[in-house]
Amino acid sequence: MEYRSIVLNLDIDGMVEPVVKLGVDLAQRFDARLIALSAADVAPPVAMEGGMAFEGESMMRQRKDIKRRLEDFHAQFESIAGATVHTQWRGAVGNPTRLLIESARLADLIVTASPEGVSFGNAYRSTDLGNLILQAGRPVLVASTNQEDFRINKVLVGWKDTSEVRRAVLDAMPFLQMAQEVRVITIDDEATDETWNGLDDLVAFLDVHGVEARAEVFPEKSNGGTIADLAGAMNADLVISGAYGHSRFREWIFGGATRALLEADRLNRLMSN
Repeated sequence: MEYRSIVLNLDIDGMVEPVVKLGVDLAQRFDARLIALSAADVAPPVAMEGGMAFEGESMMRQRKDIKRRLEDFHAQFESIAGATVHTQWRGAVGNPTRLLIESARLADLIVTASPEGVSFGNAYRSTDLGNLILQAGRPVLVASTNQEDFRINKVLVGWKDTSEVRRAVLDAMPFLQMAQEVRVITIDDEATDETWNGLDDLVAFLDVHGVEARAEVFPEKSNGGTIADLAGAMNADLVISGAYGHSRFREWIFGGATRALLEADRLNRLMSN
């Protein structure tokens, strides 16, 4: 597994400089192409008698504002990245999550910051992380708030013997191979021989790939936040986890551990589905 093409997401109302610096740092480390993507749209008007013409003019103005913002982002991106890495820019008026999922076909790795600011939760101006992770078909690195560079000393793997976590471990191999300390954590109140056999197999698999790791078992917390809590306690530079969710009435319903990690915006998280 190599990261030769990285798609970097820039939320329209987010901070540009720290996210771009992070993307450039990663692209330099992995000798990768860096594709920056930023998108936003205007919410459709609510049909009201006599008000549609006004809404149409308002939407046109808002779309022009978005285009100007995208032009500014493009200029900032090129200014920060310079000629240090091979770059590409994609700016569009459209749903940011949908366009990012479509652009995943260009990526070995998707990098995004934790959504924040005035547009947080606005589907037309902010990325839906859960939707992205479950539908992109690529690993997603969700950077902690305002992270400009990426240390990779301590890595925590949230292990559960499922296809999602197996995929996440393989997807994260370039990061694991750079780490100085790797801890494989399983959450299980009643660990059995089968539990430990699975952990031993994973440690052996990582060793084949040049990664020295140790395995540990911890009891579950009722809120599903054990992995996030442990990562914070050990000052982990990166948490690797599978993402679990299913669609219900066009909304994604997440498991407790996945939800806790999605909300842990002080952690760097690499998640796959």
